[in-house]
Amino acid sequence: MFGQGLIKGLGITFGHLFEKKITQQYPEERPVLPERFKGSFSLRVPKCIACGLCSNACPNNVIKIESEKDENNKKKLTGYKMMAERCLYCGFCVEACPTKALLWNHNFERATFFREDVNLDLFNSYVPSPEDEKPAKPEKEEETAKPEKEEETAQAS
Repeated sequence: MFGQGLIKGLGITFGHLFEKKITQQYPEERPVLPERFKGSFSLRVPKCIACGLCSNACPNNVIKIESEKDENNKKKLTGYKMMAERCLYCGFCVEACPTKALLWNHNFERATFFREDVNLDLFNSYVPSPEDEKPAKPEKEEETAKPEKEEETAQAS
């Protein structure tokens, strides 16, 4: 009667004793993160059109966008700051971006000693990448292939 729970618990413990170890030695071994992991934010400055939708979508108003108009009367981004200390990391800003300029990245090591260092200046910390140069892929390749097939059937008749 007494001790049955103890015996069951020890049985489970001994069963796990001989399984494969899953502990990662974190600072030496970097964890393998899923593709959709949400760590911090990154901004592709050439794609940003300074529309302000991300700033309006933010429930805590942590995004401050600075822009000016160029000679063609188009808005040009001149500053993009986030007060990450107040950010909820809800992702509304990423979802609201029409050009997909604001993205999640895999940086989760954001601990700092001083409070001012927590805030992000995404405009000045931007580093150009080869992905910025690539043209956008068509979302559905089938739609681009359909008109060719229709032209071929029209020519055959």
